[in-house]
Amino acid sequence: MSSLLVDNIGELVTNSADSGDLLGLRRHAALLVEEGRVVWVGPARYAPAADRRIDAEGAAVLPGFVDSHAHLVFAGDRAAEFAARMAGEPYTGGGIRTTVGATRAASDGELRATVGRLRGEALRQGTTTMEIKSGYGLTVADEARSLRIAAEFSGDTTFLGAHVVPAEYADRPDDYVGLVCGPMLAAAAPHARWIDVFCERGAFDADHARAILACGQALGLGVRVHANQLGPGPGVRLGVELGAASVDHCTHLDDADVDALAGSETVATLLPGAEFSTRSPYPDARRLLDAGVTVALATDCNPGSSYTSSMPFCVALAVREMRMTPAEAVWAATAGGARALRRDDVGVLRPGARADLVILDAPSHLHLAYRPGVPLIRQVLHNGVPQCRM
Repeated sequence: MSSLLVDNIGELVTNSADSGDLLGLRRHAALLVEEGRVVWVGPARYAPAADRRIDAEGAAVLPGFVDSHAHLVFAGDRAAEFAARMAGEPYTGGGIRTTVGATRAASDGELRATVGRLRGEALRQGTTTMEIKSGYGLTVADEARSLRIAAEFSGDTTFLGAHVVPAEYADRPDDYVGLVCGPMLAAAAPHARWIDVFCERGAFDADHARAILACGQALGLGVRVHANQLGPGPGVRLGVELGAASVDHCTHLDDADVDALAGSETVATLLPGAEFSTRSPYPDARRLLDAGVTVALATDCNPGSSYTSSMPFCVALAVREMRMTPAEAVWAATAGGARALRRDDVGVLRPGARADLVILDAPSHLHLAYRPGVPLIRQVLHNGVPQCRM
């Protein structure tokens, strides 16, 4: 059995729940990896012998980022739409149909190459776990193939056939909901762990969203909801009602929404890259955290409203724009994302956890927000295997 010691760690973020601080910080630490799992964590001076050693050289080490909301299966480019928004046009979500057309026309190889490119980008920036949604096919065949491709890159795949009503069903939304709940879900479910709905003005109302999510639950899929991004609405409370693992965006919340989240196990996943890219108001993370809501951060990587794969960028935005402390933002980007995926094997560094970790080119996690835009990821280990060294 081959073993790997990561030694001489200046600051180790463990996210251990039994620690006295949020991040479970350990100084002058080491950890031992065997067969892709962490088997020992402790002071560097007591580090056991190992077959191989990585010297962290006094740098900070933290769990790999867990990006619990991403749309990677697509074709085409919407840079012109971004430029128009920067010139003052509002974001309405209408550009999704542009990507649908390009995605339907793309080959499997083209879609696979895009997912691989973006997944590689994210990995180089420290993301070791990444949820991937469908939602740009919106036909039975295209949604099924999107999920088949996504499953090549992630075990956390999400069926988002209810992203928008496609143009050919624009006058028959009830018929489209019937298609999603019937043949489309049947074709998609074998390749998905989750089901999601864009419950929003211009997409799906509460009744349609409830019907779709209930059908997914009946087939054993977990629930996620795009909610309250473009304005107030029923999405957050619907997600809580259905026991969703996560409601995502949460930009426009009233007191009842916050109270519902605080009284539940549903995670509020915030996506600051979307607000950055659409010039929209940022979610009030401070309000949620002070109410006791569990908060996660994710990239929302997609070609229209948040074309970033960088979790460090989202951490910096959360601190600067959403009133999170650096520790809260790092926890939300690691352990918070794991909670949003109902995973206990990632987002933490403790015995038994998957050996997914990031070595920073910095002495502390604080530098992720302190030095925004700087490539601070020195090395990434995924399942205990070094992936890249910068």
